[in-house]
Amino acid sequence: MGIKDIERKKILVIGDIMLDIYYEGDIERISPEAPVPVFKYKSERYVPGGAANVAANLIAAGQDVSVLSIVGEDSNGLKLLETLASMGVNTDMILKTDRPTTSKTRFLANNNQQVMRSDTERVEDLSETVEESIIDTMRYGLGNFDIVVISDYKKGLLTKRITQSAIKLAGEKGIRVIADIKDNGGGKYNGVYLLKPNRKELSELTGKKLDSDEDVEKAARELMDEVSCEYVLVTLGAQGMMLVGRDEINSIPTYSREVFDVTGAGDTAIAYLAASLANCIEIKEAMRIANIASGIEVGKVGTSQVSIDEVQAFLDDDSVTIDCAGKLHHRNDALDLRNRLKGKTVVFTNGCFDILHVGHVRYLYEARKLGDVLIVGINSDASVKRLKGDTRPINGLNDRMEVLAALSCVDYVIPFEDDTPYDLIADIQPDYLVKGGDYCPEDVVGKDIVEEKGGEVVIIPLVAGKSSTALICKLDL
Repeated sequence: MGIKDIERKKILVIGDIMLDIYYEGDIERISPEAPVPVFKYKSERYVPGGAANVAANLIAAGQDVSVLSIVGEDSNGLKLLETLASMGVNTDMILKTDRPTTSKTRFLANNNQQVMRSDTERVEDLSETVEESIIDTMRYGLGNFDIVVISDYKKGLLTKRITQSAIKLAGEKGIRVIADIKDNGGGKYNGVYLLKPNRKELSELTGKKLDSDEDVEKAARELMDEVSCEYVLVTLGAQGMMLVGRDEINSIPTYSREVFDVTGAGDTAIAYLAASLANCIEIKEAMRIANIASGIEVGKVGTSQVSIDEVQAFLDDDSVTIDCAGKLHHRNDALDLRNRLKGKTVVFTNGCFDILHVGHVRYLYEARKLGDVLIVGINSDASVKRLKGDTRPINGLNDRMEVLAALSCVDYVIPFEDDTPYDLIADIQPDYLVKGGDYCPEDVVGKDIVEEKGGEVVIIPLVAGKSSTALICKLDL
């Protein structure tokens, strides 16, 4: 069994949920009041963090997800609940308390440079009254899940009593529990099915220096014996992962070719591990899927979710590199992608790209020279058929996307279902809108959107005699 066998399962995430807030702006002067920079606010965005990011990645993996946690009775708590609900996460088991919602506010200036971070949190353990409310919620709501994921960020929710209650109640119902662990004070994780520390956390948990694979294996076995779990999965950053079981050890290298940001990689890994195990995929294959997903995640900018289609694109063909898989996005990723590319000069073009030829390649390389990022919108199969006739496309959407993504000049590929990319352009808000020489600037779809924000429509000359239609006619297709 593999990722193609993953179906929608009911998964519960228990852990510290957070709201990541990004304020974006510019710093152009020093305050006359004190020798500090003046941050000129331009926009803001909100992203689920901590255990909420685990839930978001499970949604991206096509799962039915519920979260058990707490938020404060404040605006950040409301925003976090709204954000999770909009993704399709069930928030019925999230309790409101008098503690502030854990949040991290980052100030990004001048091409997404982080200049300051402000945290709001209370990390002391919950009161006995709140503990009891959470345990009651678990007691009455835990029975219909296929797997439970514990995501511990040491923000006070996962007391020993709550953690042990979750493990015990799940065990009574035959539900496996896997945990992303930060501490094991007093043996609070005893009886869990699998623990997932990273190298630094494993070192801190065992008090051992981990300079070699042998050191990692010995420490993992020590932790496994201490907690009485079946497996310890250690994430090792650029060195991949090591899975240690009672009578086995498996190591796999990382699949990432280029690391942009490691934020959230562990969340992605445990989300895909949980989705795989909930679908009864064998543990070694589940580890491989989790490793691929986290490899895709670190190839993105900022806290991001990895779709099951991105993982599938890698696994469908061994020739697909992780770089290509990380370039493939869903239509509904467009707004998030735009937010993550703030400060960069974005170039957009679109087409069917049914049979990629030298004219396309030269055109795309010229387009990429205009900015920092080239996003290519590509017509869906149904859209191509409406535009070109019932015999088209020759190549299906997934093949067309993968071929485009293999070009070094292409940074992202996004499909669209409509006959034109107007709505996609509205979401992307590119600085340059590029089309081939068979277009007049006045006829380019999205021209109004781009020029309204001060952008530019650019027409790149065609390569004479090179077109998909000519090739198809030549082949008599």
